[in-house]
Amino acid sequence: MKEELVDFIQKHDSIVIPLSKETNLAYWQAAITGSEEDFNKAQELQLKMVEVYSDTQALATLEKIKISGLVNDTLLARQLDLLYNQYLMAKADTAKLNAIVKLETKIERKFSIFRTQINGKEMTDNDVEEILRSSKDVKRQKEAWMAQKMIGRVVSEDMIRLVTMRNEVAKDMGFKNYHQMQLILSEQDPKVITDLFDEPDSLTREAFIRVKGEIDDYFVGYYHLNGKEELMPWNYQNRFFQEAPRIYDVDLSTYYSDKNLESLTAAYYYGIGLPIDGMLKSSDLYEQKGKNQHAFCIDIDRLEDVRVLCNIKPNSYWMNTMLHEFGHAVYDYNINNELPFVLREPAHTFTTEAIAMIFGRFSSSPQWLQDMVGISEEEKMKIADDCFQTLRLEQLVFSRWSQVMYRFEKAMYEDPEQDLNKLWWDLVEQYQLLNRPPNRNEPDWATKIHIALFPCYYHNYLMGELLASQLYYYIVGNVLQSEDYRFQSFANHPEVGEYLKNRVFAVGSKYYWNDMIEKATGEKLTAKYYARQFVE
Repeated sequence: MKEELVDFIQKHDSIVIPLSKETNLAYWQAAITGSEEDFNKAQELQLKMVEVYSDTQALATLEKIKISGLVNDTLLARQLDLLYNQYLMAKADTAKLNAIVKLETKIERKFSIFRTQINGKEMTDNDVEEILRSSKDVKRQKEAWMAQKMIGRVVSEDMIRLVTMRNEVAKDMGFKNYHQMQLILSEQDPKVITDLFDEPDSLTREAFIRVKGEIDDYFVGYYHLNGKEELMPWNYQNRFFQEAPRIYDVDLSTYYSDKNLESLTAAYYYGIGLPIDGMLKSSDLYEQKGKNQHAFCIDIDRLEDVRVLCNIKPNSYWMNTMLHEFGHAVYDYNINNELPFVLREPAHTFTTEAIAMIFGRFSSSPQWLQDMVGISEEEKMKIADDCFQTLRLEQLVFSRWSQVMYRFEKAMYEDPEQDLNKLWWDLVEQYQLLNRPPNRNEPDWATKIHIALFPCYYHNYLMGELLASQLYYYIVGNVLQSEDYRFQSFANHPEVGEYLKNRVFAVGSKYYWNDMIEKATGEKLTAKYYARQFVE
């Protein structure tokens, strides 16, 4: 059985290694150009990848080996588990899988080329966010918010069809629905994940109610409104209220307005022993027509070709994003190349989110601003309290937003025929405490690209935040051997990079994710450090 598995892996790698590289390069090109030709090429290669993992004979071979229980080698056994989960799609109808890929590609291109239209003027997402963030003209905010939400009408019917198709495939594979399938195949127990979400919900609810009251009081005065009942979603300085509105005296963007974010990011990662110069050169970081307006990191070949896509503007949002995305990048880049190909990925998608989040948080840190931007000690102490309050607000706001996303997707896949427009706003009201716009009956849920293209993924962001706090406390206390958990940036501490490389990055997915966390921090994943940092 061991020899048969070794032979299987060799054949798998001989096909998948070159095909995955070609597929990733095509996806990268499509994301940059937005051209139909490039999207078609990426789709064609993705269909070839589906064909590989739809091989019923290959699945039968893996099942036979798995049932035998005769593979005792830990690396081989781990590869067997991961490969088996990938090949389970062979239980589904290949025609259905191909149809899903084609529809996903169609939707992604619609998102990529969509631009908000306001009074005949074309605007990017950055432009819309700037209006929401900076304008005190409530009518202009509403106009920008409403216009950007038009993407929902463009994609919603396709998205509902896609949800139905995904559910059909999941049922073919023996699962209740696609949401359950995605969690199980990514080695997550659905009940455990729901319990894990119930805990932060309980932990943050009262703190969020208090801080949401402060936000509302501030904005009633800021916009000269008659009361909180007049506040609408477009007044919270973000399309989804997923980021902290600016209610404290410090405006973090002023510290970055005349700075080169590329240089700051490169200098920071170099100082902690995780240089990114090569990755910066191969990345695409600025706006252009047709280009994907979001941000992501992609590992092209699971060796050294790791790239980041951004749409940089000199502000705190994009500083956070640059630190975040290159957090993903240094994780991918520093996975041990001698591991088998199947294991040359992060332990889990939320573990790489955790690394990205640790670093992204520093864009709001007074210590980071002193160490990297060069503000004085006097300035650091002057803005310290507002910075900490801002970071805490960011976490509380994002935590509640994550509740909306997780519970919406779970309910949507359980019953895609229900009134999704109503479901969305019911959850927004419950967890984010936002007022529903009067008589609003639009597919606003469909305006969030993750629901279409990164399905059943969003819960990993909140799990990543929990792990980010756990790793932060471990690094400060055990690597830096400090008791100061307040003023830290890790800047110019190469021992931090060394710890992360050896204990988190290098092992890839050699271990089940909670085992990796326990080996790296001495504990399995826990919410107590997140609570200590942002709630208590």
